Amino acid sequence: MTTKTPSPRKGGANRGGASDTSDAIPLRYGDDPYVWACWLYYEDGMTQGEIADAMGVSRATVNSYLADAREKGIVHISLEPARLASLTIAQELKRHFGLMDCLVVPSDDNARPLIDRLGVAAAQALPKLLKSGDTLAVAWGRTVLSVGEHADIAALQDMTVVQATGGTTATFAYTPELCAAAIAQSVSARCVNITAPAIVKSPAMRTMLLDEPLLQEQFQTLGRANRMLFGISSLRPNSTIHTSGFFESVSLQHYLAAGAVGVVAGRFIDERGRPVAGPLDDRTVGISLDMLRKIDTRILVAGGFDKVPALLAALRGGYANVLITDAATGHGILRADGVTSLDARLSQKPKVAQAPSSYRTHVKKFLNNPNQVVEEMLDGVVRAHTDYLQQINGSNRALVARNGPRSGKVGLVIGGGTGHEPCFLGYVGKGLADAVAVGNIFSSPPPDPIVQCAAAASGGEGVLFVYGNYAGDVMNFEMAAEIAEEKGIKVRTVLTTDDIASSPVEDREGRRGVAGNFFIFKIAGAACDRGLTLEACEAVTRKANLRTYTVGVALEPCAMPQTRRHNFEIGPDDMEIGMGIHGEPGVTRERIKSADEITDSIMDNIFKEMKAAPGDRVAVLVNSFGGTPMMELYILFRRVAQRLEAKNIRIEANWIGHYCTSLDMVGASISILHLDQELTELLRHPCETAFLRIN
Repeated sequence: MTTKTPSPRKGGANRGGASDTSDAIPLRYGDDPYVWACWLYYEDGMTQGEIADAMGVSRATVNSYLADAREKGIVHISLEPARLASLTIAQELKRHFGLMDCLVVPSDDNARPLIDRLGVAAAQALPKLLKSGDTLAVAWGRTVLSVGEHADIAALQDMTVVQATGGTTATFAYTPELCAAAIAQSVSARCVNITAPAIVKSPAMRTMLLDEPLLQEQFQTLGRANRMLFGISSLRPNSTIHTSGFFESVSLQHYLAAGAVGVVAGRFIDERGRPVAGPLDDRTVGISLDMLRKIDTRILVAGGFDKVPALLAALRGGYANVLITDAATGHGILRADGVTSLDARLSQKPKVAQAPSSYRTHVKKFLNNPNQVVEEMLDGVVRAHTDYLQQINGSNRALVARNGPRSGKVGLVIGGGTGHEPCFLGYVGKGLADAVAVGNIFSSPPPDPIVQCAAAASGGEGVLFVYGNYAGDVMNFEMAAEIAEEKGIKVRTVLTTDDIASSPVEDREGRRGVAGNFFIFKIAGAACDRGLTLEACEAVTRKANLRTYTVGVALEPCAMPQTRRHNFEIGPDDMEIGMGIHGEPGVTRERIKSADEITDSIMDNIFKEMKAAPGDRVAVLVNSFGGTPMMELYILFRRVAQRLEAKNIRIEANWIGHYCTSLDMVGASISILHLDQELTELLRHPCETAFLRIN
């Protein structure tokens, strides 16, 4: 059968299991569960979860059937020849010219005009190239207008589309104004026009116009563009530039004599992509070639064999880093630039994909006795951080800050299970938590060490308990609070509920406490250290909790030390949205997306609740679940910063790294603390712990 190509698989799957489904297999599949599973996946397009439900087996078994079917030769992966050729050409264009990306439309029977096919292709590509908060500069032309006519992207927010050149009074449908308006409408963006002619009578007129405050403001917007969409015109007699009337006030012969082969946004270039000087240079109102090169994503959409010289010039000049064209044009560009090996590659038969021959069932870890992992870890913690922590009554399960508790100060006690390091024990020290109670992996500490922590942290003004909203923690901390009250220690409690994915906003009190604990602990510790009353410490901690918003995403599950197996499965092309910190599955499962798309989804959900206004301030935490490297966390933070900047929200402080983990889970969470003046001052308050120092 001819099939789509599934993505490479990760992780393991249980093998076999055919006999479990033999009685339920529909007649048309015979008695072969492999054929059944493959048909549902490749022909009916069902997900592995849907197939598992239909077959009455686990997702792991379905995964195994699909892998085994490829190994046994039941399924062969192949691609339509025309599409394979397009992919090969796109890959070579990307490599040869160092492009960020390239999309090549397959050749067809000319049933549809090339401009329409390019417009459809670019419209489908735009959601991957545009992000909320972008400023998109738009040039003019028939292909650009076709993109606007076919695109419809409703999910973007805070978008701005700005005209890349001045306007024209021409009657054709693809003027700069109409192109910008069409693109703006298709992406639900604010449209900023350049309210001046594209070509004026004299350099003096251009200078005078650019001195106008309105034009200066419009050009400032153009200068902020981080994306640009443009076409290109050749200088052949049948090209758009000759028929549009756009340059009717000047002869093009000067530019042709000087070697010009194309026009980009009203600017002429030669075969090497160099600007061609001429009489229009000082009379053109619009983006310059230097400005264009500085834009991050430069999307060139054009096709037709007559445009090969112009497209090659634009690529040589570095004016585009994303190219959308057709197969014939792409092949022509490569041939024109001396790429001669492509024909042989295009004639090769597609390779049959091979599945891995073996599957790993256990995760490698640095362990001695898995049953002693918590005690050995805590022994290492106490040895490593003697300047900050010490045992209470000789127990590693109750630790107190060496420079935290003092007379006349409210004590702060935090706690929870292990597996989240550096949370919770990493935030014990001067100016932050006074003591921490430690449980087993993903398990609440029992009441006794919590009571010991309360006694050690008490300075006569009461103790504040702050911990995550989990049933075991609530039960044990409440029992400990009752015992502490009997001992004469006044206790107040704040549950952290920052995980907005775990419950709807109307059930805010039922949400889990996750990585936002970091901010809430910090505010509570500062309030206690400043000498506020127990009631005041409780109030400001509750405010911090209500203004903290977190969403987590996991790509791979974690593995418990005792089993060294993943505690649930995530498909090779899936991700879990709304992860907690105890290794449990997320709230929903979706197909994996790019880093920016994931971040946008998180930020969109946070913005729905945060209700921040322009000029507001926030603190940001991009937290690894344990298996995600700093490189990827910085990519996520970059997008968070862009989204906040688009709303004119200032980042007062940020932290990126491992702050509240879930063993070795691959994933990350984003937490936003919506600041006011009081919270800002407490966030800045000095603290010194093993993992957090603010001076």
